[in-house]
Amino acid sequence: MRLDGVDVRPVSLLHSSTIDAGDLGGERAGLLEPELEAALARGENDFVLLPLFFGPSAAVTAYVPERLRALREKFPVLQVREARWLVDVTVVSDTRMAEILADGVRRAAASAGWSAPKVVLVDHGSPQRGVTAVRNFLGEQLRRLLGGQVAVASMERRPEPEFSFNEPLLAGLLGSKSFGGGEVIVALQFLSPGRHAGPGGDIAEICAAAMRAQPDLRVVLTGLVGEDQRLADVLAERYREKLKG
Repeated sequence: MRLDGVDVRPVSLLHSSTIDAGDLGGERAGLLEPELEAALARGENDFVLLPLFFGPSAAVTAYVPERLRALREKFPVLQVREARWLVDVTVVSDTRMAEILADGVRRAAASAGWSAPKVVLVDHGSPQRGVTAVRNFLGEQLRRLLGGQVAVASMERRPEPEFSFNEPLLAGLLGSKSFGGGEVIVALQFLSPGRHAGPGGDIAEICAAAMRAQPDLRVVLTGLVGEDQRLADVLAERYREKLKG
């Protein structure tokens, strides 16, 4: 893929290199650090990193800078400009990610034939408050865009009390008397399926268990944010603004 005449290389931080190339169209997934090192060895030294993350995950704010420092010890010429993540909670006027989520809710409601379902925006859950702040920010934007009952939840959280900011959890919310029952659309704040948001994944299992426990509860899931072309538009903007500044 090319953007403004520049090569765009999709890479992961960790783990994806273990996926069989046959499951990826015959091309093995690359990892950030080896890809940068190989490019540096070829004489390339100027890069823009586009984080495919909703918010300030520790992977972006801690792990990536750590690995870049290690690379610079070997390649002092390394120049990296790190773009913003997808959702900036200081820019209230930017509703593009929320609009992707809202359109997913509308499509799910139309497919189910529901006129006024309740909505739950669910993310993975994070030990970083800034990531949960993004979930809450998107939830508030969804409320304004949809004009109905919209709640937020996390799929899971660490058990220690200091991580209670992830609450409510999806399982607890769907099972609560105040919210459970009736028609509910779960809006997936996930970019790709993985083992959490795909068919038969953790989110689907949580919803299925809630429906077994409550016969009057009906739940459908939206599609994934990564399936929407507008995500690429946001990434392209992040790239161009980084070139300017």
